[in-house]
Amino acid sequence: INANGVRVEGIYQNVSQVDRAWTGIWQAKSRIDAQGWTTEIRIPFQTLSFDPSNTDWGINFRRTIRRSNEEIGWVSRNRLVNPGIAGTAAGMRGLQQGLGLDVVPYLVARQEKNFGTDVSDNSIEPQLDVYYKVTPQLNAALTLNTDFSATDVDDRVVNLTRFSLFFPERRDFFIRDTDIFQFGRIGNGVVFGQEGNDAIPSAAIQNGRPFFSRNIGLSANGMPVDINAGTKLSGRIGQWNVGSMIVNQDEDMATGVDSQTVFVGRAALNVMQESQIGVIGTSGDARSNNDNNLIGTDFRFRNSRLPGGRVIESEVWYQQSDSQLLNGDDDAYGFGIAAPNSNGWRGAYSYKFINNNFNPALGFVNQRGIEDHALDAGYRKFFAPGGTVRSVYGGFDSYRNQNANTGDLISETLQLRANANNNANDTINGTVARKREVLTRPFVIYRQSDGLRNIVIPVGDYEFTQTSIGFSSAGQREWAGRIGITQGDYYNGENLQTSGNIAWQPRPGYNLQAGYSENHIDLPQGEFVVRQWSFTTLINFTADLTWTNRLQYDNVSEGLGINSRLYWIPQAGREAYLVLNWGLVDLDKDNSFTSTNNDLTIKYNYTFRF
Repeated sequence: INANGVRVEGIYQNVSQVDRAWTGIWQAKSRIDAQGWTTEIRIPFQTLSFDPSNTDWGINFRRTIRRSNEEIGWVSRNRLVNPGIAGTAAGMRGLQQGLGLDVVPYLVARQEKNFGTDVSDNSIEPQLDVYYKVTPQLNAALTLNTDFSATDVDDRVVNLTRFSLFFPERRDFFIRDTDIFQFGRIGNGVVFGQEGNDAIPSAAIQNGRPFFSRNIGLSANGMPVDINAGTKLSGRIGQWNVGSMIVNQDEDMATGVDSQTVFVGRAALNVMQESQIGVIGTSGDARSNNDNNLIGTDFRFRNSRLPGGRVIESEVWYQQSDSQLLNGDDDAYGFGIAAPNSNGWRGAYSYKFINNNFNPALGFVNQRGIEDHALDAGYRKFFAPGGTVRSVYGGFDSYRNQNANTGDLISETLQLRANANNNANDTINGTVARKREVLTRPFVIYRQSDGLRNIVIPVGDYEFTQTSIGFSSAGQREWAGRIGITQGDYYNGENLQTSGNIAWQPRPGYNLQAGYSENHIDLPQGEFVVRQWSFTTLINFTADLTWTNRLQYDNVSEGLGINSRLYWIPQAGREAYLVLNWGLVDLDKDNSFTSTNNDLTIKYNYTFRF
């Protein structure tokens, strides 16, 4: 919560990643006076899962002072504040959670129109979610006739790679207790210049996930599929973290997939102080009529109590799938070790093997028959307060992706990178990367929207070097922004990439942002330019009433997407949405857009808590 009473909430998926899409019932208010500002936060015990017999709780507090880029942690080691590093709140006795029952009915009114067929549809439908604490630490959830129309839209991305992209989950039902279903640290992200390997493609970080909930309720072509009902049981039993989910999905007439019921189960035993050993299993395929099962096991080790506040992590995992149409070569495994320290030396190595027929129907795989090696190391130096420079970082990242059967290289990146920031958090960074791409089949890198001309990179072994430099200004200023330039060879041609955004905050609660990126690619096979832009406005009329608008466009699809969302929280546990989505397209590229579809949704929910 900030001095204006605006709240932010999230749930830790692991000790380094927070999912901001999580929501819970809690209240908070702030007040500004002559002495500064004061905030009061009230978190009902019904919102939390805990053991009532445990009188000592781990707890932490962190304050961020934007004007000086300062963060203050009540308890911290090695400049880190997370669930593995906490203080103790003692004397937590006589705590009551009531019946532990939340009943959340929704009413959803929607109007949709397809301009191509001139077909409109109006509907008013109920939805019901029920949450019950079977024990103070074990949560059960039921959802009926589930609607996700108020979910945030995805960022628009033009794919210039050979492999499919990864988009994060944004739907409330699947995000609740999402930390329970994390497996083997697959998907740990990158914090540039601090921890992680910036040479690994973002989708490759996620490759091999046994469970990825966006496979449920979305067809293979990305269109929504109705969810009739879903149940979830998740929480903790003694030293065990457990989670299970069963979802019944309606038939998808467009793809010919029958109604499907899918299952995922996860159990992990907490061992030592910060480590886990666990198993996961899935059954069913939400995107086909074929049978599919998976089972996996993992061990995750973490110790943040080393001398000098150092941290070490490691993991090892194994999975095997069983698909109706695939036989043999259906396993995957990996291991890694890391010292993700934010101060001083840090580094990591990881290995991942995905066999030819590994097929987790409820997971995420964008490459099969591959081996990944990733190695990185670096050093960050913090300087004494009062100087111009606050910290500097230098290091190298490397990533090698090769054919698991022959050992032949698929892609490789070796790069040096450095950055520096000042006390206000203005940052400058630079990267020099040597890349190698081996194509065993032609790669269609650009498709004209009219389908008349494609640009194809032929089979070959390509090596090229790219240099990047970027600057970002501190976000607390009235005007802030970021600019980046990448220039160099690209396959058998050249690429100049420019990107940037600018943000204006004329007063508290008002934020306007514009972003633009351009890839100018010149190849012997042809020259093309990929452009993307976005414009976003965020207006907090009050701490409880927010209006966001977002426009996104790219010149490949020639599509313009408009999303407008009015979000009102009259009281925690009561929410109202007014959401408008509008799609337009300029197929003849004459800057004259034609509407393709729109939908207007009004959604309201009320939580009855017992």
